[in-house]
Amino acid sequence: MNLSSSLNNKGQTMSAFSSVPACSITYHNGFFKTLATMKNRKQTLTVSSSFSIPFNNELMEELVPIVSSRRAVNVSILTVLLWDTLSCFVAMANGEVLELERYTDSVEGFTLLRPSSWIKVDKAGATALFQDTNKGSNNVGVVVIPVKITTLSQFGNPQFVADKLILAEKRKESTKEAEVVAVSERTGEGGLQVYEFEYKVDSTRGGLKRILSAAFVASGKLYLLNIAHSDGLESPIDPDRRNTLEQILHSFDVAPST
Repeated sequence: MNLSSSLNNKGQTMSAFSSVPACSITYHNGFFKTLATMKNRKQTLTVSSSFSIPFNNELMEELVPIVSSRRAVNVSILTVLLWDTLSCFVAMANGEVLELERYTDSVEGFTLLRPSSWIKVDKAGATALFQDTNKGSNNVGVVVIPVKITTLSQFGNPQFVADKLILAEKRKESTKEAEVVAVSERTGEGGLQVYEFEYKVDSTRGGLKRILSAAFVASGKLYLLNIAHSDGLESPIDPDRRNTLEQILHSFDVAPST
């Protein structure tokens, strides 16, 4: 804030000017993107009127509180505006906004959306695995296993499969607690039967995590998607990140025929 003042024989005029950045958030095609734009917004706040009274001690005693209080108001306004802008930049720095891109494995026959900033890593047992560069326990993985059944319903209904997943989690030495949150079913490419699950896991490896999973059977193979993300009490998943993870979940499908 630039504070300019001029004092002459006829009176005293004080004005405050502030130029602050503005941050806007744009939603486009279902994806949450933060667009930080800097523009100058000039605001003029008049804090006193002209005075023609002779300058003396009594005048100073009355004038100082007026100028000080109004200056404090101007500083408060600027602080709020700068804080909003800083919050936007902090959100971007913390990687809270994920860009998604299509990933298709034509050999194994599946497709899904994946975070473009997450790196693809090799891990035994995983057909594909993408990890958050800042926190490796946040990841998206796909496993493809040969099976003899032709549909998931031959194995069991969604709740039955969810119970099996939770049982497998509880058998791990690192798992302290596991709980199913939601179970659902949807139709994929060509009428494909897809089960979706959500559950919470408290583990000695990574603490509290939110797990989103999907499964389907096609061409004699069982396809399993596992999305793991930290979801602790001190740093829970924010709504925008959760929305992005759900987009990944719902995008998991058999690869289209070429």
